Amino acid sequence: MDAEGIAELFAPVGPVQARRMFGGYGIYLDGVIFALQVDGEIMLKGDDQTRAAYDAAGMAQWVYEMKGRAGAMPYWRMPDLCFDDEAELKRLSALALAAGRRHAAAKTKPAPRPGRKARPAGRSQSVKART
Repeated sequence: MDAEGIAELFAPVGPVQARRMFGGYGIYLDGVIFALQVDGEIMLKGDDQTRAAYDAAGMAQWVYEMKGRAGAMPYWRMPDLCFDDEAELKRLSALALAAGRRHAAAKTKPAPRPGRKARPAGRSQSVKART
């Protein structure tokens, strides 16, 4: 499926952008990646909050093998039903978009630095010069 086909498929969801990546496409809505097209398959972004709904829809998580080890990606194969059922496409795409937003929000928060204690709010610490 090319970029035009992806835009047509997701038209009921909104104006998506398909950007080339990994030999396929990253699929974005409102600047948030929520799906991929890989090897002719559409994969929807997921996380712990979407897992139960995706399992109930019969979606399989994308697992790849590298150097003899299996690795799970945070994407699940979109069910064939979504190609014919606009309501199901919208429902599952909304879950994927929410997962994409959570992922993007988590990336913008600075990670705590190990071994450092947080300073109390409103108090500065002075540093004494050594003589």
